[in-house]
Amino acid sequence: MEDNFARPTALSGEPIDMPGLLSGAHHPGAGAVVLFSGEVRDNNLGREVAYLEYEAYEPLAVSLIAEILATAKQRWSLHTAIAQHRTGRVDIGDTAVVVITASAHRGEAYAANKYIVDRIKHEAPIWKCEHYADGAHQWGNNCNCHAVTGDISKHIYEHNQ
Repeated sequence: MEDNFARPTALSGEPIDMPGLLSGAHHPGAGAVVLFSGEVRDNNLGREVAYLEYEAYEPLAVSLIAEILATAKQRWSLHTAIAQHRTGRVDIGDTAVVVITASAHRGEAYAANKYIVDRIKHEAPIWKCEHYADGAHQWGNNCNCHAVTGDISKHIYEHNQ
């Protein structure tokens, strides 16, 4: 059965409509729906965070996220695979990224969800700037995986595969 609702764009400068995304994620063949919400927290590495700001190279980010979703959908036989990432300013407690997967069983839905969020975080051309309470800011390196894997081209989620 093919999904019959309009897919959201992969990037949004507006707050993510989590209830709307979730309501469109259900499928009659799915026994599991998994929702991951990446939230903006008020601290990082001992510093008080005021808010985050995201920038993206939209054409590449949108096509890469579509490829990631298609790969996950095929690999885990998903009925639904949705991902949306914020751009612009994102305040403390707001959602920066959401991934929703639906499949016949929970194992596949969880595995696919983690795969999607890991690949988006580490591969999509989306950059994060942390703005601190003291007025300073720092652009983040979204992928520091090489510190764990020992290989600049190998990501954490690939380390044990």
